[in-house]
Amino acid sequence: MRINLSNSFWTLLTGICFGIIFTSSGGPQLTSDKDSLKTPENWFLLDPIEDGYLGTGATKAHEQLLQKKSAKRTVVVAVIDSGIDILHEDLKDKIWTNPGEIPENGIDDDGNGYVDDVHGWNFIGGADGSHVDEDSHELTREYIRLKAIYEDMAAEDVKRRNREEYAYWQRVSENFEESKKEAQMNYNMYSNMLDGFTKMAELVKEEFEVADFKLTDLKEMESEEEEVKNALDMLSQLFSMVNLQDPGVNEILDVLGGAVEHFEVQANYAYNTDFNPRDIVGDDPKDYKEKYYGNNDPTGPDPTHGTHVAGIIAAKRGNDLGIDGIAEHVLIMPVRAVPNGDERDKDVANAIRYAVDNGAHIINMSFGKSYSPGKRYVDKAVKYARRKGVLLIHAAGNSSKEVNPDNNFPNRYYDRRGESDSWLEVGASSAIDTENLPAQFSNFSKKAVDLFAPGVDIYSTVPGSEYDTNSGTSMAAPTVAGVAAMIWAYFPDLKPKEMRQVLINSVYKPTTESVQLPGKDEMVGFDSLSYTGGVVNAYEALKLAASLSKYE
Repeated sequence: MRINLSNSFWTLLTGICFGIIFTSSGGPQLTSDKDSLKTPENWFLLDPIEDGYLGTGATKAHEQLLQKKSAKRTVVVAVIDSGIDILHEDLKDKIWTNPGEIPENGIDDDGNGYVDDVHGWNFIGGADGSHVDEDSHELTREYIRLKAIYEDMAAEDVKRRNREEYAYWQRVSENFEESKKEAQMNYNMYSNMLDGFTKMAELVKEEFEVADFKLTDLKEMESEEEEVKNALDMLSQLFSMVNLQDPGVNEILDVLGGAVEHFEVQANYAYNTDFNPRDIVGDDPKDYKEKYYGNNDPTGPDPTHGTHVAGIIAAKRGNDLGIDGIAEHVLIMPVRAVPNGDERDKDVANAIRYAVDNGAHIINMSFGKSYSPGKRYVDKAVKYARRKGVLLIHAAGNSSKEVNPDNNFPNRYYDRRGESDSWLEVGASSAIDTENLPAQFSNFSKKAVDLFAPGVDIYSTVPGSEYDTNSGTSMAAPTVAGVAAMIWAYFPDLKPKEMRQVLINSVYKPTTESVQLPGKDEMVGFDSLSYTGGVVNAYEALKLAASLSKYE
């Protein structure tokens, strides 16, 4: 699942209290008013000391530390995601090209097993050029698998060797039934809400002969007709529910429409036991050793999420278009493996291996899920990346929960037998050093999350050479990937383990000691939400890297 979609949304009451904001992958991200601040579009590039925003200090680093330095190499960052618009005006010059492949000749010129992979690979596409768009949740797939074995089996009939799996089935079954019911409830609720408010908005538009209106307009509207008066009152409540900045009613209705679309996908696909789009790919999804499937289209049907992620890292700097990416000497390798639903472990493992084998130095993974039946295969790929000197950066997730080795995947832990030291887990932070610093949707953990990074109201590239603002740990992970790419371009002798330590040991420590625990009213120390208790800082990281590297 694209990580800036929560696996399960907050309750309806929380949604009404905190409002609705839409994320780049097309679904709603519930966040608090406190997360949406009037900040500069480039705040994630700014410096906490000089500019007053808890950005990365990337602009300061470029201007004060890198002006007279020469990059030693171009860093390749693989973005395993939903797809990337490789023709975007701000990205087209930053897309990796396979030097060993001749475009569109139908031959595997470089012998890597992937025909015409000129700009990356799509592991969720068919050989005929088709694509998997929606897919089910891993919870649903596990429910289907285990139901066939245990549905009619009594506990006393389960053999000793299967008791652990039977207990797992019971948990999966209960979770599935609750989640499916919640998704249908949310779909019905948002559908009814959209229908009701649309009718009231149309009534007001007709009565006052306007095409759109804001809250300030609404307060000046008066009518003697009871139906219109009721509409005005209800629409006033609608405006108070959302945290969009000075929205018109049409904008709010668009937000609600997006919520309906998202929950419709949840109800019709994510928890639908009869839905299986995998035939499009044409592989054997149970064969984890199978590698060579998919197609060479790394864009896919909806590359919004991956395009936004890529822009944070690598949007071309200094071209007066849209936004500057964090890193300058960087190329993006698109690897499509994340549908509108939960990614499959087989695809994740193969995507990591593809990125490593084709020269990626960093892999950004802005996705995640709560179940991982093929975890050992993903673990092997993570170990492979580590051996090959590749740094992996993963978004912690948007469920406002404390993550651990058993509830958030993929992760750095090898089935409790050690962990990767070339992995960074990233939570999302907002722009201002106040009690609202941690994004209210962000996952957290003193042990399992390494650091926080800008992830609220991040302005970046979206398909069609457009730009948009989105929020999520999906945005925080590429922020860290961009900083790592910036550093590694100038100090390529640093090992992944050393790069990880550079990023961890150089974080900016906020002055606010007590912050709101994500999703709760409880106040906690910001240093309790991650291992470092800090926010990534490019300026300090570059200085630390310089002190460790043989390069000046």
